[in-house]
Parts: sequence; structure tokens; C-alpha cells
Amino acid sequence: MQLPARKYVASLDVDAQYTFTPVCPNELPVPGGDTIANELNHQAQFGAYRLGSKDAHSPQALWVSNEQHPPFSPVDGANMDIRWPSHAVPGTKGFELLAGLPHPADYDFFVWKGVEPDMHPYGACYHDLAERMSTGIIEYLRANKVSTVIVGGLATDYCVCHTVLQLLATGFEVIVNRAATFGVADKTSRHAIAEMIQHGAHFVHHSAELEQAND
Repeated sequence: MQLPARKYVASLDVDAQYTFTPVCPNELPVPGGDTIANELNHQAQFGAYRLGSKDAHSPQALWVSNEQHPPFSPVDGANMDIRWPSHAVPGTKGFELLAGLPHPADYDFFVWKGVEPDMHPYGACYHDLAERMSTGIIEYLRANKVSTVIVGGLATDYCVCHTVLQLLATGFEVIVNRAATFGVADKTSRHAIAEMIQHGAHFVHHSAELEQAND
């Protein structure tokens, strides 16, 4: 797939954390989630800017599941929809980025989301489910005249899908690197991929399929 000149391209690592891998089996383990670091690093070489996001959740978050309220059961709140196991708690292994990825301080732009105990956003571009509270990603991309964003991360059917749809809705060309993202479940991942394609996302099987135009 042909990319524009590097100065117009950014790469975005969405929630590439151990919480979404088999390394943390009691959190939200995504099969294959711990294998994407090399692909994320390779796709980043095509962009002038590298952005990243992390879930950062309180263990006392109001959406945390328990015996009385199992995972995926509904929860009331303007910025929560369903319950999830506790995950991505700062200071734990699950909070950490995958080995081989840069430190958050070494990205060009990095966001943490879901810090408030009554908020559980999915996409990396907004803190709230109504998509009114920007994380700054969209503004950063626009300020640097980026037109195309290469996306990978975890998980395909939730945070990656929401992020891709948010970027598409604000006018960016989006390329999803299939080798750099895995989903929680096959059915929801297939649905998410179809939705992303329907809204204009492009997919490559791996970053080796990307080609760069000359600056």
C-alpha cells in the first residue's frame, strides 16, 4: 500500500500493554497480544511521528466486575457502559508497555485514559464516551499536518476499533496493521474489522506491505 511522504504520516500504538496479553491471565488476556511489539516498531519507521496510549485504571473503578456483577454486565454511568475485570492498574505488570516498545516519554505524543474511577473510554482520542473531551491526539496530528495514521495495538474489537473510527470521523486516512493487533474474541473482532472497513479504513496484513512516497 502506498503511503504519502513520511512527514504526513504518524504511527499510533493503542494500549499495547501486558494487561491485554496472556502474561496477565487474570486481567484481559488477548491471544497473541504479547507478540506485536516488533510490528509496531516497524510500522513506526514509516511515520514522522509516533503516538501511543495506555489504559490507566483504578482498582476501585466503579465498572470493575465481581461475583455479583460479572464481566460484560451493564453498569450505570455517563462514561461507563459494561463491567470489566480489573486491569491496567498503575504500578502493576499489566500497566506496562510490551517489552521492546519505547518508554512513554520517548513517544512524540502519549496519552493515558480511564484514570477517573467512573470513566472507561475505549478510543484513544477522547476521554469520554460522548467524545467531547479530547485527549489531544487529533489536535496534535492536525497541528503537524499529518494526513495518514498507521494503527496497531490492543484489542482489535474494542480500543483499536474505537480509535480508528474516531480518526476516520475527523478526516484522517487510517491504515490498520493486522499483524500489530489482536482481538478479545473472533466474532467481535470480525464485526469490528467490517465496521472499520465500512467507514473507510484500509488494512494491510503486515507492515512489509507498506511503501513510502518520496519526500
